Amino acid sequence: MKNFDRYQRGYFMPPVNDLKWARKEYIDKAPVWCSVDLRDGNQSLIVPMSLDEKLEFFKYLVQVGFKEIEVGFPAASETEYEFLRTLIEQDLVPDDVTLQVLTQSREHIIAKTFEAVRGAKNAIVHLYNSTSLAQREQVFHMEKPGIVEIAVEGAKLMNEYLKDMPGNIRFEYSPESFTGTEMEFALEICNAVLDVWQPRADWPVIINLPATVEMSLPHVYASQIEYMNDNLKYRENVVLSLHPHNDRGCGVADAELGMLAGADRIEGTLFGNGERTGNVDIVTLAMNMFCHGVDPQLDFSDITEITKVYEKVTRMHVYERQPYSGRLVFAAFSGSHQDAIAKGMKWHEEKQLHGWSVPYLPIDPHDVGREYESDVIRINSQSGKGGIGYLMQTKYGFNMPQKMREDFGYAVKSVSDHLHKELSHEEIRDIFLSQYVNIEHPISYGKYSFSDKAIMYADVELKLHGKVARLQTTGNGRLNAVTKALEQLLDRKLHVVTYEEHSLTAGSTSQAIAYVGLEDRQDNVCWGAGIDNDIIDASLNALLSAANRLYEVWQSKEK
Repeated sequence: MKNFDRYQRGYFMPPVNDLKWARKEYIDKAPVWCSVDLRDGNQSLIVPMSLDEKLEFFKYLVQVGFKEIEVGFPAASETEYEFLRTLIEQDLVPDDVTLQVLTQSREHIIAKTFEAVRGAKNAIVHLYNSTSLAQREQVFHMEKPGIVEIAVEGAKLMNEYLKDMPGNIRFEYSPESFTGTEMEFALEICNAVLDVWQPRADWPVIINLPATVEMSLPHVYASQIEYMNDNLKYRENVVLSLHPHNDRGCGVADAELGMLAGADRIEGTLFGNGERTGNVDIVTLAMNMFCHGVDPQLDFSDITEITKVYEKVTRMHVYERQPYSGRLVFAAFSGSHQDAIAKGMKWHEEKQLHGWSVPYLPIDPHDVGREYESDVIRINSQSGKGGIGYLMQTKYGFNMPQKMREDFGYAVKSVSDHLHKELSHEEIRDIFLSQYVNIEHPISYGKYSFSDKAIMYADVELKLHGKVARLQTTGNGRLNAVTKALEQLLDRKLHVVTYEEHSLTAGSTSQAIAYVGLEDRQDNVCWGAGIDNDIIDASLNALLSAANRLYEVWQSKEK
């Protein structure tokens, strides 16, 4: 590409880079989660949420389990101010949930923010100012001391306003554009704010380090977080928080490596909604922990409902391949994938395993409210016999012989390929019923009788294109005897290669299904199935279904 040389690395590595985080294997506990859907997420929407939509979303975030929720920038607009006051005055905030509000380091904005939050039982007032080299040079035209003064003056004002406030009010500071800030300066300004606030064990302070713009590989961000974690003052009374954005598509990786590097808290949004490429996706982060056996302390057990609520209030769309939540994330179209999943599911069922290790499925879809039949095994022209057979068995109870599954799989794929579309489960069932079950043309049977002495005697009435023939044969069983009658009728040598049967439903009125594989001397094998309340009729139906399909093969070759 042209112009690649215009772009320089605008981030700063810390002066000390121990990489202690790189020696940790996984995240062993959930962070403190803070949803910023109602502030950062809302400001990025083409059509911001209405008051009613915000209220609905807030209640749902609480239901999911968020204990800290940033609800807006109340000094920025009357809508956000009214929303915050509605939550407080209508007592809509549970006692264990903390409201968070954002403010710039300007006195009239801080004053309006404290006015808006008055009456909240638990609140976090979040102060920020931008610190990056680019912002200092291009936007504020200020040197470092002037930027520190902005932060410190804001921190002092918040101390003053706190004196007159009821409730449990805590503070948070963000050096906005942290990733584009020299690390020594980021540490300097954060420590200056902490010196003003003097955090205590009973009154901890949040230092939030945002990847306002994601500028580096995730390991660089982790090294920046580790440096701050090791050098912040009052660290035992500081909650170290991250607010990763996703400009390079690595927001989740930034958050995960940042937690390994010492972060205690994550600010993000459901499904990563946010300005530009979005915030870190909390659903993905939480479910990544879940699939490593760690309780994320958020309830995503009904991912479909969460998606529905989110899409309703934000008018955004959750991508079909979005991790864990997308409509197709558990879907397997590939034949080899379907076969492995079907065998893995059978293995777990037979072994009655609690632990999960099914191929191609990092988590059990049931744990997020999804279904195997409708969400996992999806059938199109790329699908294979394993998945199709698994679907037919689990959805409709048809446990076909292995070779018949293969034959039926080709039939289904042929239909899908011809129609250029995915087939529904009902369409797949209908292919089976129409092409394999109880086929009565051109061969059918009428009256029959059997007598079983030393050998099976059969007296059977067969029809070919409506012409009736009554035949008497013998065999080592009913099916063998009727097969010999078919040989006489068709003047062809036939051999039953497979016969299986099972019941379809429980109880005295249960139906039986039989499967027959029928072969001629030219090695043509065709499959048929028969369904009836009587197993003898079911087996004869299966045999004649296979014979009729074999007859079609002969006819097509003669043409």
